[in-house]
Amino acid sequence: MTTHRKLVPASPWVTLTATPADWDAAPAGLLTAMLHELLLIRSFEEQVLELAAAGLVHGPAHSSIGQEGGAVGSVLALTSADSVNGSHRGHHQFLAKALSHVAPDGLDLTSDVSDAVRAVLLRTLAEVCGLDRGYSHGRGGSMHLQWTDAGAMGTNAIVGGGVPQAAGFAWAHRQAGTDAVAVTYFGDGAINIGSTLETFNLAAAWRLPVCFFVENNGYAVSTAVEEATGEARLSARGPGFGIASWKVDGMDPLAVHLAMREAVAHMRAGHGPTLIEADTYRFFHQNGPFPGSAFGYRSKEEEARWRRRDPVDQVAGHVLRRGILTQEQVDVSRARAHRLMVEATDVLIEPLPGGKPGERRIRPSEWPDPAFVDVGVRGDLSELADARVLDRDTFTGQLADQRFIDAVAAVMARRMATDPRVLVMGEDVHRLNGGTNGATRGFQAEYPDRVLGTPICENAFTGLAGGIALDGRFRPVVEFMYADFMWVAADQLFNQIGKARHMYGGAGAVPLVLRSKVATGTGYGSQHSMDPAGIFATAPGWRIVAPTTPFDYVGLMNTALRCDDPVLVLEHVELYTSTGEGPVDDLDYCLPVGRAAIRRRGSQVTVIAYLSMVRHVLDAVEQLGTVDAEVIDLRWLDRASVDWDTIGESIRTTGTVLIVEQGAIGTSYGSWLADEIQRRYFDWLDQPVQRVTGGEASPSISKVLERAAFAQTEDVVARLSEIAEA
Repeated sequence: MTTHRKLVPASPWVTLTATPADWDAAPAGLLTAMLHELLLIRSFEEQVLELAAAGLVHGPAHSSIGQEGGAVGSVLALTSADSVNGSHRGHHQFLAKALSHVAPDGLDLTSDVSDAVRAVLLRTLAEVCGLDRGYSHGRGGSMHLQWTDAGAMGTNAIVGGGVPQAAGFAWAHRQAGTDAVAVTYFGDGAINIGSTLETFNLAAAWRLPVCFFVENNGYAVSTAVEEATGEARLSARGPGFGIASWKVDGMDPLAVHLAMREAVAHMRAGHGPTLIEADTYRFFHQNGPFPGSAFGYRSKEEEARWRRRDPVDQVAGHVLRRGILTQEQVDVSRARAHRLMVEATDVLIEPLPGGKPGERRIRPSEWPDPAFVDVGVRGDLSELADARVLDRDTFTGQLADQRFIDAVAAVMARRMATDPRVLVMGEDVHRLNGGTNGATRGFQAEYPDRVLGTPICENAFTGLAGGIALDGRFRPVVEFMYADFMWVAADQLFNQIGKARHMYGGAGAVPLVLRSKVATGTGYGSQHSMDPAGIFATAPGWRIVAPTTPFDYVGLMNTALRCDDPVLVLEHVELYTSTGEGPVDDLDYCLPVGRAAIRRRGSQVTVIAYLSMVRHVLDAVEQLGTVDAEVIDLRWLDRASVDWDTIGESIRTTGTVLIVEQGAIGTSYGSWLADEIQRRYFDWLDQPVQRVTGGEASPSISKVLERAAFAQTEDVVARLSEIAEA
């Protein structure tokens, strides 16, 4: 007969409950610190809702009232060296970490608080209101709170978007030789997101010290947990990935604290990630000052049941029962918390001139200067001030013909050897004698802790690299086998990494390099052949380089690895086996940011190209023989780095422009470039800007249809002939 044997998960999964004995044994200082943080965070949230109701908070106000116990209980088990990040509902998480940082011995509201505590309240409130004195000068608002000094690495408005970054913080802590851990807070909605589940797997595989803290408040906006998943015990996800997991009452701050202490001990001992599910409840709707019952998805009876378990009241009751504080002291603490928030509000708000009694407005002096709007989209490149910047005309080292891919491998090997901050990650980079193209040849044996072969999970490992970059101690180089895979990781590339510097105030560095190849013409079809330059150029925050020669690749990669902005390094498979001049032994020079290369001088037409199309243009000009074309290799493609001086000087000579690219017309890089050229140089143009692109469709598998879909030499010849005859 068939037999069945019950399987038991390899990792523990337990429910932790705080007993009366635990409350009796808890140190008095812990409980008073817990109570006072809860009171202050509750007062903060009540003040935010009041301001939101008065129209003084622009955008959402996701209140954490009711959920404070999970944040306070867990953060009190951490140190300032530990990192946290959180969700769009993250005021309580941020404040718990920031207050614990400035009051490491515990907050005490029975007497006056320090200026540092007042500053946290004021700056956080200012940020929620979108004001200049906020941590991000008002750019982050309620959903994007960051103070890296306190280990508060940023709350996040994309559901599940910050989870992979926390794995990056954890990797950086471990690689730096510390026992610090990372905690990422998210809700019951985010636990079903792909990036979250991918990160569970990656963190478990690499045994990273990261805690996945699930605030299960029962509803993703208005959708109940039971509607969204077949296993409503969300901590069940952990054992499936080999993650030690706890389920705990999130309305009981001591239970949360005890669970987090166990989880932290597990992580600091090197046993890998943990998961804590805290069952909690937001007393108000997803956004704003109304209860969920007002919108019909919760009952008033349900809300009343949860309110009777208010974490603030629970802790206050035990503090009073044990005689740690008197009722008078609790009342004084509650009143002081309220007064502190009133005082902070009065700094930011004033009566509305000429308004009705009680009408208020933001003080005009508190708003950011509108001129600040684009500051910090990218950095100022001051990090390159001491770089040895050369170009082909000033390089004095020895040159020799070499394969393009050999230059890729050589410069990466040099940087791995000379800069311990540099690491490489991606699928198969540790195998196949240097990955799928040989760019990481020999690295795994030489640097086993800095060559990270990843599972197939672009969203997770890209976000993890983003977390490493935000941490600031290391410089990740992420390799995507094909550029099309970037869209699997689109949230991390565009919403997270690309926006981080600007969103959090413009000052923080995001030193990350993303390498990927354009494989047009290789027969890999629609999902492995795209040129992403046109779409990436529309995404703020990224710099983009496109090397076409071995010499350029070395210099551009060196610049990219010094840059504190994220840099996309595009490569083309057609170039890998090509040969050209490259450095023999000098692999340390940088090419200047924002300088194009003139590959051929001419006077009739300016031809602008990048990557493999530069060679096709040169071949076309040579074949035609009747057009004196000036050929510009852009090298830098992002809006901030295009070499307008070189382009403009050429146009003033030729009066005619042809932009040449290989990719599909719908995702064309040349479309925006042509528009910009025509607006900048209209008076110098003798005709509209001409273009050579691929077709509308992406390349197919069929060799004939593939060739029909993208541009090559003969297409350039045809267009140059038309221009010459015009």
